[in-house]
Amino acid sequence: MSLLREAERCVANQYAHNFNAFITPLSRTGSWQDRVREADARREEGNPKSPVDGRLISIKDNICTRELPTTCASKILDKFTSPFNATVVDQLEAAGAIVAGKTNLDEFGMGSNSINSHFGPVRNPRRDSSGEDVSAGGSSGGSAASVAADQCFASIGTDTGGSVRLPAAYTGTVGFKPSYGLISRWGVVAYANSLDTVGIIGKTAGNVRDIFNILNLHDQRDPTSLSIPSRSRIQAAIESPQLASRLNSAPLRIGVPKEYNVSELTSSVRRAWALSLAHLKKQGHTVHSVSLPDTKHALSTYYVLGPAEASSNLAKFDGVRYGSRAEGPDGDGKPDGYLYSNTRGQGFGQEVKRRIVLGTFTLSAGEFDNYFIQAQRVRRLVQQDFNAVFAAKHPLEVEHTDKLIREHDVDVIICPTAPSSPSRLKDLMSKSADKSPLDPYVGDVFTVPASLAGLPAISVPVTVPGEEGAELAGIQVIGQYGDDQLVLKVGEMLEGKSFD
Repeated sequence: MSLLREAERCVANQYAHNFNAFITPLSRTGSWQDRVREADARREEGNPKSPVDGRLISIKDNICTRELPTTCASKILDKFTSPFNATVVDQLEAAGAIVAGKTNLDEFGMGSNSINSHFGPVRNPRRDSSGEDVSAGGSSGGSAASVAADQCFASIGTDTGGSVRLPAAYTGTVGFKPSYGLISRWGVVAYANSLDTVGIIGKTAGNVRDIFNILNLHDQRDPTSLSIPSRSRIQAAIESPQLASRLNSAPLRIGVPKEYNVSELTSSVRRAWALSLAHLKKQGHTVHSVSLPDTKHALSTYYVLGPAEASSNLAKFDGVRYGSRAEGPDGDGKPDGYLYSNTRGQGFGQEVKRRIVLGTFTLSAGEFDNYFIQAQRVRRLVQQDFNAVFAAKHPLEVEHTDKLIREHDVDVIICPTAPSSPSRLKDLMSKSADKSPLDPYVGDVFTVPASLAGLPAISVPVTVPGEEGAELAGIQVIGQYGDDQLVLKVGEMLEGKSFD
């Protein structure tokens, strides 16, 4: 199929199927068609700019674009257009990719089901057995839905605590969170700086790898971007004879964390996990039980650190410098009143307000040591747990020694991405009195640990038999810091498998 026909099919799907995935879809003007034709010509000549030359790539709407609004799915930014592109957007366009539009999300990336949006909830292209609409996951639900519905070739999202992997698991796509610092965050509207990672959602791990290779560059404008010497250090470790063999024919040691075998796992997810491990054993790899004892504290640690950083980052949104401002006098009109209280009150949604208040509390002088500092200590323990089970030492922490491999440890960890199938949208959005706003947080239990440790992780779809026919589940592969290519390789071994 020509690139033009593929792009036209994607654009037709954008307008034919409304899953509320796009906030701003691709324009119907012919300018993008001319760019695709040029890419088609380059491909016919055998000289494409890159594997994504002429492909449509959707962009999560918390990533700045010069030609399209950047709203973060929030009323407070509903009229904002950035004067510049994020680095990842410039990199993709330089590689010949075409922005397919801006995708819907949980407001400012805060949510696990893409229902906390000023523009309404994202609907999953897949439905449950009774035909009901279900969650597309969050916060990058629009990105995942746009890929699952063939409305674009791939999508760029952000992953703070699982926001790329969870939507991928719910929509049957591949979601990849690289090692923290490999992809530039410059031009990404920050939620939690120490956790935010630009991620990629695609139909296959191969497609995701092609985009990752384009974006995996140092950016001097991003203070969290990994430096060139550090990248060289990681590359040298990975190319050592002991580690390089894992990417070829050497059998892998697969770790199974016993702490992830929780009672909340549904039967279909548990079955998908077991069958995935059995499949890898048939390929000659070995499976080993490992312990990550501090995993049980990861979720609560994340929901201390994330809101704390968010409360600081969102202080700039006041309707004065940019963004929408509430009509009429702001505050209570008194001389000592707050200048922008009404603007923030009307502009932010309930979940954003909840996290700002929580973060402000944990950063307060009286509670800082009890919550924020304690959470940072636990975060370090979570990182140490991973370092203790991986055969490869952390490449940025390793001492100068030739012994990088410890024979009793594992190469990657495999676990579920989510404990259950996606919930029905009507249940998530109901106002039931017995529902807690904290209930959706449990969906992040398997994705948050890798985010706290900054590790690469990928979610791939597998299908298993269920009581009402085939059921879809997301299986997650987690690797040591810098082991992104190995994680992608193992993801390819499992993606799309249908087990009997």
